[in-house]
Amino acid sequence: MNVLLIGSGGREHALAWKLAQSPLLGTLFAAPGNPGIAKHASCLALDVTDHDAVAGFCRQNEIALVIVGPEAPLVAGLADALAREGIKVFGPSAEAAKLEGSKGFTKELCDRCGVPTAAWQRFNNAPKAKAYLRQVGAPIVIKADGLAAGKGVTVAETLDEAFAAVDDCFEGAFGDAGAEVVIEEKLVGEEASCFFICDGTTALPFGTAQDHKAVGEGDTGPNTGGMGAYSPAPVMTPEMSARVMREIVEPSLRGMAETGTPFTGVLFAGLMITEDGPKLIEYNVRFGDPECQVLMMRLDTDLLPLLAAAADGRLADVSANWRDEAALAVVMATNGYPGRTDKGSVIGGTDAADAAEGVEIFHAGTALDGANLVAAGGRVLNVTALGASVTAARAAAYAAVDKIDWRGGFCRRDIGWRAVARENLEKAR
Repeated sequence: MNVLLIGSGGREHALAWKLAQSPLLGTLFAAPGNPGIAKHASCLALDVTDHDAVAGFCRQNEIALVIVGPEAPLVAGLADALAREGIKVFGPSAEAAKLEGSKGFTKELCDRCGVPTAAWQRFNNAPKAKAYLRQVGAPIVIKADGLAAGKGVTVAETLDEAFAAVDDCFEGAFGDAGAEVVIEEKLVGEEASCFFICDGTTALPFGTAQDHKAVGEGDTGPNTGGMGAYSPAPVMTPEMSARVMREIVEPSLRGMAETGTPFTGVLFAGLMITEDGPKLIEYNVRFGDPECQVLMMRLDTDLLPLLAAAADGRLADVSANWRDEAALAVVMATNGYPGRTDKGSVIGGTDAADAAEGVEIFHAGTALDGANLVAAGGRVLNVTALGASVTAARAAAYAAVDKIDWRGGFCRRDIGWRAVARENLEKAR
């Protein structure tokens, strides 16, 4: 079974690593891939925005399944273009991908289907948005409506911060993504991420995680694409997981199907667990990054037939098993991230770090300069480890981090702090 994987980040490296273990796999291609993915796949310079070129490659190489990693190609309609050519794809249509491509679209779905979420309003100009802010006050959350690579969200503690966030959106800080703004109440509780593989009607629970969006320790500073994650999420008890499925995921899938846009692919529910129960913060239509990395480490089932079953509408026939261990990923980022960063700093020691039992180094923003591995982006490496507990997984991950020689980068040293505090409290009891 030949497979084409679309993407070049840490998420795609984790997927390639897991797919390469499948006995069903023939040749794995990746477009464009990265130096880490190249250990498991044949990387190629294929323009994924040229849908005809992607379809042509699939026909020429007898691709049985295309797996789309990032959200942008999905929102741009790559899955639709391939489906029209009779090429099987794991990922939603452009219309279904609006669940991530437009925060207002998701909020409207929640209202229509009774899905619990934050109170909200959408605006297409700054004066009206600011008038609403004066009415409701702060703290408040400002979101660019469209895709902003995880950076279009501001949790404003003051009205001045909220006004500045609105100005950023309408003055082009996030490009077209900020043409409209969603303003919503700030939910209070503990965040968690739940994943589901969907085939349009069936949702297969696919693990839980918690990530750290803020760049600074103690979850301080500006939001990033994610500085680390761990799985499973302790707050997602079996009872809470059942509520999420019943109150959030199942109504959403029904609502999508009723409007003629059934959802196929990965449904990533970003949640706030409040005193009143789970509330939806947002949907994403692909695996999280770095959440995918910890999920792939814990998955004890062949990934390929699960994704193929979703694409075929056969999810009811398959199941997923998980290792008992916890997994934790530490993101190593270029100095200056999430602001301006310089490319080209040399990274050493990854082979030594990767050699430890239960440790995998997933490449996110790397490139080769001759024989040297160099930084080529903001988030660069995902140092990921398994352990009997989150505490143990964290110790293993940071031991691997300490073997990496990279003066041009940094990481947070407190990934998993909530879970570790929980484990310490339970141990003390």
